[in-house]
This record gives sequence, structure tokens and C-alpha cells, in this order.
Amino acid sequence: MTDDFRTSSNKRKIINDPLYGFITIPSDLICDLVDHPFFQRLRRIRQLGMTFYVYPGANHTRFQHALGAAHLMSSALEVIERKGCAISEEEREAAVAAILLHDIGHGPFSHALEHSIVQTVDHEVLSQLFMDHLNRETGGALDLAIGIFTGSNPRPFLHQMVSSQLDMDRLDYLNRDSFFTGVTEGVVGSDRILKMLRVFGDQLVVERKGIYSIEKYLISRRLMYWQVYLHKTVIAAEQMLVKALSRARLLAADGTRLFTTPALHDFLYPGPLSENPLGDLPRLLSSFSQLDDSDIFSVLKVWAGHQDPVLSLLSGGLLNRRLFSVRIRKTAWESTVIEELRQKAMKIRKISWEESKFLVFTDIIANNAYADEEDQILFLDNSGQLLRLSETSDIVNVPLLSRTDSKHILCYPKWLFQDSDTKRQF
Repeated sequence: MTDDFRTSSNKRKIINDPLYGFITIPSDLICDLVDHPFFQRLRRIRQLGMTFYVYPGANHTRFQHALGAAHLMSSALEVIERKGCAISEEEREAAVAAILLHDIGHGPFSHALEHSIVQTVDHEVLSQLFMDHLNRETGGALDLAIGIFTGSNPRPFLHQMVSSQLDMDRLDYLNRDSFFTGVTEGVVGSDRILKMLRVFGDQLVVERKGIYSIEKYLISRRLMYWQVYLHKTVIAAEQMLVKALSRARLLAADGTRLFTTPALHDFLYPGPLSENPLGDLPRLLSSFSQLDDSDIFSVLKVWAGHQDPVLSLLSGGLLNRRLFSVRIRKTAWESTVIEELRQKAMKIRKISWEESKFLVFTDIIANNAYADEEDQILFLDNSGQLLRLSETSDIVNVPLLSRTDSKHILCYPKWLFQDSDTKRQF
């Protein structure tokens, strides 16, 4: 083991969580993982990215969420074991480790900058790379956990508890995000749901009498997406942040000297990590493990005074909550509307056509609460028959929940419109 792991025996930690009360770190290995710098970095990464611009209480972190999900995993395994499913101590520890580390690959502001810093690599891939690194440090202690995380473990239900349409990740983040935002529509009965779980044919299933709790869970998830995760002001802030990083990367590629933190520099300026991040894994993990929300705020504070009009406008707007307007509708925005707004931005700010694309732009947002054709939530009735949600629920409109609800957004600075009459034209 490396110096990052403190090898004392019989370590236990009790943590006071605002959702679950006192939760216990169940083993020495889990305690060592929590104490590791890779995991401690999650204290400095907001769970909900830029959502605090709308809901000021949404400053909770990936660290809190990971601990909460690990607690739910321990509770769920106890329920399943009491119902006759044999689970070894090694499997129990591995499952807790897998869910604890499932988000360790998230970068600053979580999903907001998912593909803006390490452009071609998803956070799930980074999570596995970090887990592989930790596994080498611990002499293979995470072999079983990695198998559960990737789905290669021969007991599928363990992976389903980490990643599925009814996993410990979602059960924690819905309640946690609801608690810290104050949006009560996201509250789900996680205690009831856990008590309804069992294993049937090595698959995670729900006892049929738990149908109403699952209905509430799915509806809550859909509502949280539109009220919180895809709130139009959250979208505005996240889009501005992405555009600021994109503008900075373009300037850096042209040779402009920009203030950066050491960790961000490797991903911003042309080089191995910005062009082929997976080509040098040790350097990727070393640099990425130093990145957190503070790196981004640090550069935004300096970039707000930069001579580039686009970078300074985006950065200053984020610092002082001068956020763009967002218009949302079902159909795509006409190119004539976009062109007119860009021309107006060019005239007001004396910028080029290419620069105006950072200020006026479109995108598509989508919400899919339940995928009925894959990774289904299955229910077990008293006769031992497995049923799909659509065969069990009398309330939930499964086709509606399964449909991907897409909307088209148009973002632009509010100063493009000086009066409401002009704005109504769009």
C-alpha cells in the first residue's frame, strides 16, 4: 500500500448525515478509500453543478452523495440477505466500495463540464481509471469491486444496485437533491423501496406490493429533471460556463496567454492531455485529481478582466449572476432568428460573426424518466412470476415516462433586448 492509505486496524468512522442521521463506515478498506486524496477531492465538487444559481442551498457535494449511496448499499444488502440471498463479507465490502467510488471520475461542477475539460472521455471511464489506480495501490483489494462496477461480476444484482434504473445512486441523489434545493417533488420513499427489494434468479427485483413506491420514485425523477436539473436558469449558467471554457481553449490554441491553475493548464492548452488524454494515463490521473470547482472559479475571476470581450463577458456574467436568457420550445429555432440575434450582438459589442456564436446559440435538452425496453424494473408477485412495470402499474403511464421528451433551447444575452415588445417577436 502507498502512503495515501493509512494501515491501522479496526478503524470505524461515524458520520452525521442530514438525510440518514448517523451512518457508519463499515470496514477498514472503505475507511481508507474515504481518506484517500482522490476521494477527498469530491468534497470540493458540487453535486449539482451550477444549480446553486437558482437554489442557493444546492451546495452539497459529490462527497456527501457518495457516502449516502454507500450507506444505502449497506442497508439494501442487509435487507436482501435477510430474505435468503447469501452474500459474503467480501461481496458486501466490494459492493459498498463500488458505489462509493462510482462518481470519483467527476470533474469540476459535475455534469456541467462533463466533456469540456477532458473532451473525449466520460466520467464513468475516468471513475474506472481511478479505481484501477487505487486497486494497484491496495494490492488488488478492489478486484471484486471493479467487477461489480463494470458489470463483469457473475452476480448481476450487485451491478444493478450500483448502476440501473433502480440503483442506490438514484435513490440517494433524488432525496439529497430535493433536500438541499427545497424542491419537495423529488422526495422518494427510499426506506420503503429498500425493504421491497429481493434477489430472484440473480436479478434485482421489487416485491409487487412495492409498486406504489416505485411509481412515486419514477414520477419524482421526471419532475426533478424539469424543475431542477433542466431548469432554464441552470441551463443558462451551465451553457455560459461551457462557452467560457471553449472560448478560453480557442484563445489558448491561438497562443493567447491566459491565467490558469497548474491542473487546468494541462487540459486548456494544446498538449498530450488536451489532444489524447488516454495516451498518458498517469499524467491524466495526476492532473485531473487536482481539479475541482475552485480551479474554475479562480480562472473566472481573472478572465472577467481579460481584454477579450467574449471571455470577459461570459466570465463576469457567471461571477455576478448576469446570466443569459433561455427560451425553450418543442420545435427547432429558425436560422433566421439565430442570425438576427447574432447580427445584433455583433453590432452592440463590436465583435465578429464567429465571436457572436459564443453569445447566441441553440441546443437540445432531453428527459427520459424510464427506459421500458432495456434494464427494466421487474416486480415479483406472490406466485413467483416476474412482471414488467407496464403489467403492474394502474397509475403510471409507462409509454409517456419511456418517451424521450426533447426541447429546443435558444440562449442569448439579456441586453440584446431593451424592451419587452422586441423580445416578444422571438
